[in-house]
Amino acid sequence: METPLSKAQLDAFRNDGYLLLKGMLPAAACQQMLAVTQDHLQRAVAPLEYEAEVGYAGAPASLDSTGGRTARRLRAAWQRDDSFRQWASSPQLVAVLHQLFGEAVHATLAHHNCVMTKHPDFGTATGWHRDIRYWSFERNDLISVWLALGPEHAGNGGLKFIPGSHKLHMQPGQMDELDFLRPEVPANQALFAQGISLQLEQGDVVLFHSGLFHAAGRNDSDTVKASVVFAYHGASNHALPGTRSAASEDIALG
Repeated sequence: METPLSKAQLDAFRNDGYLLLKGMLPAAACQQMLAVTQDHLQRAVAPLEYEAEVGYAGAPASLDSTGGRTARRLRAAWQRDDSFRQWASSPQLVAVLHQLFGEAVHATLAHHNCVMTKHPDFGTATGWHRDIRYWSFERNDLISVWLALGPEHAGNGGLKFIPGSHKLHMQPGQMDELDFLRPEVPANQALFAQGISLQLEQGDVVLFHSGLFHAAGRNDSDTVKASVVFAYHGASNHALPGTRSAASEDIALG
């Protein structure tokens, strides 16, 4: 098996909980996925999730409100188009993940498996959270893979991370009922101060641990931001029976 990551990159992922791989995917492949995304957004090809359905602060109150049918994500990216499947199962990406997991790689279609879109005006902010809050596996050891289909930065709702936060043990009271960090808690405010904002260009890829706290702001630009997101786990880390994590297909990638 190819080992594309250096020791420094492996150490960075283990210490920080994320790894940025600049220019991992060529522009032509990104443009193909972006064209599919724009077409499916225009035609509202199901399944979609709308901002009004998420109900975050500042979101439209209902689907029939102004901006209520602003798409937050195109679900089932793997099933939508071959361009997404090619990327999600690409030998280059699988080799990187195999190195990080130290074993064969599986993609779970139960989580992420989407194109995240953030629109001007109605693209709401996402508070500090961990992906593992709604995933059910034997071990908290999964990796989210985020591909930027265009520029991402603080001004259009780009990703923010708290480096090393995947190793934290949270105390009762730090999280709200939805497992977001409560902003009024002093210990959390100290964590927020450690947050960093990533600046991505088309084709950049970020891999981050399922226990890493991350967030994203509003889109204050005048264009839609789009990112392809898939989730992966090692072959020995199984979804818990009877949970949402076990309810969708799990794909062995080698």
